[in-house]
Amino acid sequence: MHETIVKITNRIIERSKETRLRYLEDVNNMFEEGVYRSTLSCGNLAHSFAGCGPSDKSELAGNSTKNLGLVTAYNDMLSAHRVYENYPEELRIYARKNNAVLQVAGGVPAMCDGVTQGKDGMELSLFSRDVIALSTSIGLSHNVFDAVLSLGICDKIVPGLMMGCLNYGHLPVVFVPGGPMPTGISNEEKAKIRQDFAEGKIDREALLKGESDSYHSPGTCTFYGTANSNQMLMEIMGMQLPGSSFVNPDTTHRRLLNEKAVEVATHNASLGLERSISRIIDEKSIVNAIIGLLATGGSTNHTIHLIAIAKAAGIIIDWEDMSDLSDIIPLITRMYPNGAADVNHFHAAGGMSFVIKTLLHEGLLHDDVMTILGKGLSKFGMESKISNGKIEFVNGTDVSLNLSVVRPASEPFSKDGGIKILKGNIGRSVIKTAAVQKENRIVEAPAIVFNEQEDLINAFKNNELNKDFIAVVPFQGPKQNGMPELHNLTPSLTILQKRGFQIGLVTDGRMSGASGKVPAAIHLTPEALDGGLISKIETGDILKLDAENGTLNILNLKEVQQRAEKKITRKNTTSLGRGLFTNARKTVSSSEQGASFILD
Repeated sequence: MHETIVKITNRIIERSKETRLRYLEDVNNMFEEGVYRSTLSCGNLAHSFAGCGPSDKSELAGNSTKNLGLVTAYNDMLSAHRVYENYPEELRIYARKNNAVLQVAGGVPAMCDGVTQGKDGMELSLFSRDVIALSTSIGLSHNVFDAVLSLGICDKIVPGLMMGCLNYGHLPVVFVPGGPMPTGISNEEKAKIRQDFAEGKIDREALLKGESDSYHSPGTCTFYGTANSNQMLMEIMGMQLPGSSFVNPDTTHRRLLNEKAVEVATHNASLGLERSISRIIDEKSIVNAIIGLLATGGSTNHTIHLIAIAKAAGIIIDWEDMSDLSDIIPLITRMYPNGAADVNHFHAAGGMSFVIKTLLHEGLLHDDVMTILGKGLSKFGMESKISNGKIEFVNGTDVSLNLSVVRPASEPFSKDGGIKILKGNIGRSVIKTAAVQKENRIVEAPAIVFNEQEDLINAFKNNELNKDFIAVVPFQGPKQNGMPELHNLTPSLTILQKRGFQIGLVTDGRMSGASGKVPAAIHLTPEALDGGLISKIETGDILKLDAENGTLNILNLKEVQQRAEKKITRKNTTSLGRGLFTNARKTVSSSEQGASFILD
C-alpha cells in the first residue's frame, strides 16, 4: 500500500474511533434482537404477509425462509429508473428459485436534475437525498427482512439509499443497477449543439432534437456525471456485483446479473453480520471510494455525498482527506465531459474491473475489505460472463483495450486526481480539474457578481461579458436555497473561454456532476448566508483562482473585509414544495459536513 493512503486511512480511523464504536454497538444490538418475524404476535405476523400469495405466506409463517426487502426508486419519468418497473416481479421469481421470499419494503422518491436544471425544483434536489434516506428507513422499519435489495442509480438516490440502509447496518444489502442506455449521438456533437444554441446559431427545435438523440431510451444517461459515478462507487466499495454497473438494460446479461444479485443477497442473509453493510462500509472502503472518485474524475457532488455516507456509518472524513489523496492518486479515465467517450466505451475498454485491478497493482486501493462476495476487493477485478445460462465471474482484462479512454495507473492521463480542494482567504471549495486544460487552471481577473444564473446568461446574450473575469455567484448554499446545481452557466462560460478570455467561476452552490472545462470553485464554505466572505465580494474585486497550487484568494482583501455583510431576500421560497423544507434550510450542515439536515 502507498504510505500516504495508509497514513490517511489511519487518521480517519483515529478521528472516527468514538463515533464508529457507537455505530457498531447499535448494529450489534439490532443483530442480537433479530428480525421481528420470530417474535411477532399472530396478528402482527398476519399483517406482514397478508398481501402475499399462498406459498409465500406459508414460507413466511416460519422462521427459516429468508425474506428479502426490496427498496425501489422506480418511476417512469427518469430514464435510468424506468427500467425498474418490472423488477419486483422478476426478482420475486429469482428469490423463490433461491428458496427465499421477496417483498417490496417501500419506495423512495427519485427526481431528475436534468429536468429541474435552472428551475425552482432544483432547490429540492440536494435535500431529496436525506428524504430518500428517511424513506428507506421507514420502508425497513417493519423489521421483517433478512436482507435488502436496493434499486437506485441516479444523483441523490444512491447516496440516500446508502444512508438509509446503513441505519440497518446488521442487514446484508445488495445494490441492483439498471444499466446505461445505448450510445446515442457523440458527446462532442451534443456539446456543439448546446453551444450553437447558446450563440443563437440554431433554434430550440434543433436543440431539442439533439438532446433527444442523446437521451433517447430507458437507461442511465451515458456521460460520466453523478449517476454513473454512483455506479462506480458501488462497485469499488463492493456493494454491487463486479462488472454490473454498465451492462445495458433489457438484455439477457442484465437479467442474469439480477438473478445473481438475489442469489448473493439470500446467501449473505445466512452469514450473520459477516457481510452486513456495516462490515462492508468501513474506513478502508470509504478511502477506496474517494480513490475511485479521484482516479476516474468523477462527480464533484460526491465530495458532499461521501461525507454523509461515511457519517451514517460513524466515520468522519473531510475535504482535507480528499485533497491529500488527490495529490497521489493518478487520473486514469477519460469520459465525457473529461473526454469524448461515454460509459459504454469505458465498459468495453476494460471498465471497472480494469480500474480496480490497476489501482490494486500499484498499491492504491485497500484489498483487505469485505464485499458482498466476501473478503478481498481483488474479487472485483473480475467481470461477469454468461456460461450455460448463468453468470460466471472471470478474470478481467489486464490491459486497457482503449488507451484514450482508460489507462493503467502506472501510465495515467495525469499524476494527480481529477478533483482538488482550494483553500484561501475566501474559504474552502472544491474544483474538478479533470476536464480543465492546464493553460486554464490559473485565472487572475476581476470579479463580476451575479445573484442568479439568469443574470449571467442575460449579460452573455447582451454581449457584456467579452472580457477576462471570474463570475461570482453567491447565496446558492444549502442554507440559502438548498444548494441547487448551476449547470445552466456552463454553455455561456465555455463559449467565452473558447473565445480566448480568462474565465473562472466561484460559488457556494453546486455545478453539475458533469462539471466541464471552465475552472469552477464550487461548494464554497462558509456560504454567503453564514457570513462567508463571498457575500462581500463586489464586481471589480480582483480574485485569483489557482487550481495548480490549490488556492483561491481575494487580492484586495482588506478593502473587502471592511464592507458590511450582505444578505439577499428572495420573494418566492415556498412554491413547488419548497415551503416544506424551511426547517431543513435552517438546520442543514455545511457542504464540507455533508450538507445534511438529518445527520449530526
